[in-house]
Amino acid sequence: MYYYRYENAEINCCYKYLMFSYNIIFWLAGIAFIAAGFWAWSEKGVLMDLTQVTRLHGFDPVWLVLAVGGITFILGFAGCVGALRENICLLKFFSGVIGLIFFLELTAAVLAVVFQSQVRAWINEFFLANIKGYRDDIDLQNLIDSVQRMNACCGAQTPQDWNQNVYFSCDENNRSREKCGVPFSCCIQDPASEWSKHIYTKGCIAALEDWLPRNLYTVAIVFVVISLLQMVGIYLARNLIADIEKVKFSY
Repeated sequence: MYYYRYENAEINCCYKYLMFSYNIIFWLAGIAFIAAGFWAWSEKGVLMDLTQVTRLHGFDPVWLVLAVGGITFILGFAGCVGALRENICLLKFFSGVIGLIFFLELTAAVLAVVFQSQVRAWINEFFLANIKGYRDDIDLQNLIDSVQRMNACCGAQTPQDWNQNVYFSCDENNRSREKCGVPFSCCIQDPASEWSKHIYTKGCIAALEDWLPRNLYTVAIVFVVISLLQMVGIYLARNLIADIEKVKFSY
């Protein structure tokens, strides 16, 4: 049996090593995220007692770091090995997952615009749930404090939302020194100077809604850059796959 032999049937080294270089960054970034996640868990003692994971009442940011790190590591590994070993299955896996992520990002953006009220309600519930677990996890606490400081806000809708936290609650049975208070990240000035009269009164949901229109171009640029990087990865993978298939069927 004879196969048609393509002229100059060879794998483009440019695509091959660009693909490898592109993915080595993914791979190293994945390792960095995973290492940061496990370091954060070790600092909280979770690695010594894994049952602590199920005791959290709010969102643990470490889960997000580990998830991003794991996906990035797997994609980077598949892309690197696929490029060096000229493995079509790994390259198809890489391009397929990147394509799926791009589709999910686009779908999420469209749904967020179409169902704005539902998204707003979900974010509000999510924020309130994490207010309740504020003291349960140091990473969650730091995340909420950062959001409140950066956006000059307090609580989901109002500072009164902090009444839902057992430490800040005004309940008569609450013996906490923080009773009827708010976190320091809600304070406008030094909390030692009449802090109760100088807190942010705007809720973080409203602050985020005000922030988006002011930074629409920045958000759009970031989305476009991420999308272009994803498309470059898909383009390199598909072209490398085509070259490998061409060489295989030329003999």
